[in-house]
Amino acid sequence: MKPKNASEMQRMYLPLNFRRSPGVMMYHNTVLGFIGALIFISMMYGAVPARGDTNEELQQKINESNAKIAALEKEIAQYEGQLVNIGNQKKTLEGEVGRLDLSRKKIGTDIAVTENRVSAATLQLEDLGGEISTKEQRILNGKKAIGQSFRTLNQIGDTTLVEHILAATRLTEAWEESDKLRQLEGNIQNEIKVLQTTKEELTVNYRSVEERRAQLVSLKKELAGQKAILDQNRREQATLLSQTKNKESEYQKLLDEKRQAKADFEREISEFEAAIAYNLDPTTIPNPGSGVLSSPMPSDFMARCGTQQKTFGNLYCITQYFGNTPFAQSGAYNGQGHNGVDFGIPEGTRIGSALAGVVQATGNTDAYKGCYSYGKWVLVKHGNGLTTLYAHLSHISVSAGDSLPTGGLIGYSGKTGYATGPHLHLTAYVSDAVQIVRLGDIKAKTNCANALVPVAPTAAYVNPMQYL
Repeated sequence: MKPKNASEMQRMYLPLNFRRSPGVMMYHNTVLGFIGALIFISMMYGAVPARGDTNEELQQKINESNAKIAALEKEIAQYEGQLVNIGNQKKTLEGEVGRLDLSRKKIGTDIAVTENRVSAATLQLEDLGGEISTKEQRILNGKKAIGQSFRTLNQIGDTTLVEHILAATRLTEAWEESDKLRQLEGNIQNEIKVLQTTKEELTVNYRSVEERRAQLVSLKKELAGQKAILDQNRREQATLLSQTKNKESEYQKLLDEKRQAKADFEREISEFEAAIAYNLDPTTIPNPGSGVLSSPMPSDFMARCGTQQKTFGNLYCITQYFGNTPFAQSGAYNGQGHNGVDFGIPEGTRIGSALAGVVQATGNTDAYKGCYSYGKWVLVKHGNGLTTLYAHLSHISVSAGDSLPTGGLIGYSGKTGYATGPHLHLTAYVSDAVQIVRLGDIKAKTNCANALVPVAPTAAYVNPMQYL
């Protein structure tokens, strides 16, 4: 039988594996695969609303927010210096009222800083949204280009290179057709590479948005805590004036009552802890000097501590060291030494976890009249055999069971419980020895019967400074 055309000639005389170009089939499948992938990407990231501001305008607003933050942080540093000076003066009613007033101004400035950080994070989210929108448009354009190439390939899908040669009137035309096909295939390869790069960039942007969104949620949580401290500060001042009737003698009497209650509490705890038999296995905790713990205070605050060395006698704003300090030898802590480290910190300073861990418990001994001890406290267990306690907080921002990264928000410093001034009490324990007890279960007579506090054998306390 005589063939009628080139296509029929190919089917009659060419081997089966040459009847459809493998190269054409491969690119058909590649194009279809990437079109499907691109549709998935578009669905995953979703549409981003159009922005009202250009990149330059958004960046200008971000810069303005950062400039405000820098100015406010200078103001906070000034308030902190004034608060330190007040803290060094003799405790008087007038001085305490002045401290509360100044603390309120400082906390108000803290709130302004956080609000500006929220604003900056929101603007950065908007900027990232614009970048995502631009890359989505690039993907859309790429899909259109590949779609057009796909339609062109489809038109020649049933015609192989051999058929083009057989159908051409001149050999030159045949080679031109062959070149066009190769160029088309090259264009498709280039478009695929562009789309792969754009997809990777879009994935990075998407992750950045998620990180910024998490940061924004965290900042709003911090803002809520700071506002709660401000309200608490006002109530504390009103309560103080009510208790003392604005008389210095009444204020000094109140201080004496707190000192006695604190001494009673320390005696109760010390007697219980000293009676617990315990032998420390040093292999269960990190080596001293390993530096596994980070400062619970913000880095900018710690940097300012260096400027107050004359006041504190050290570079870290420490007001009381661990162990048998001179103050402990004077009769404080029931003769057992100080079980942690105290940092002189203005009320409302952000406190973060010294290491990643899980919140074991929280408590507030101030909830029980006459129980002047840790005040508001948080206990965090770490994965390396250490557990840390943060006490005298003004606000607690976590609950038992919460997982925290290193530096994760725990709460804010204060002077709850017994404290001669705002500070953070940081204790480090051996994890397998610390427990939470109800004081009424270990002492028959106590002002803190229903208060929950962490306790441990005396030998299970370790010096936090050996790990910071």
